[in-house]
Formats: sequence, structure tokens, C-alpha cells
Amino acid sequence: MLLVLRDELYMDSWDKMEDDLRNRLKGRPYIFKLVNRIEEDLERIQKLRAYEEKHKINLRDHDKGEAS
Repeated sequence: MLLVLRDELYMDSWDKMEDDLRNRLKGRPYIFKLVNRIEEDLERIQKLRAYEEKHKINLRDHDKGEAS
């Protein structure tokens, strides 16, 4: 789900997604209404980003789910 959100709502940018979630935690204006698991999603983003960077891939290119 995070891959879909990153690509569809944040133009393939982990940075934009992270900024939006961090703004929510600080009570600042944010872009989209998402789930309440912000801290968990931020941890997941870090893991997914690290995996993509390590393997020099975009996980969305390998996603075979319904949202593809």
C-alpha cells in the first residue's frame, strides 16, 4: 500500500511522502488524509527506501498486486 501511495499521491517520491507524514505528527498542514499509523508507516518507508537503494530498483516495478 505504501508503494501505491508513494507513486500515486507523491509522484514517486519518498521524500514528499515522509515530509507529509512528519507534518501530520507535528500538527502542521498536510496534503492527504491517510491512515492513523503514521509512525509505523514512517518505519516502513525507511525499510522500503533502503531496500530500493541497496538493490537499485523501484519496488513498484515488481508489484504484481491489484493496484498495479
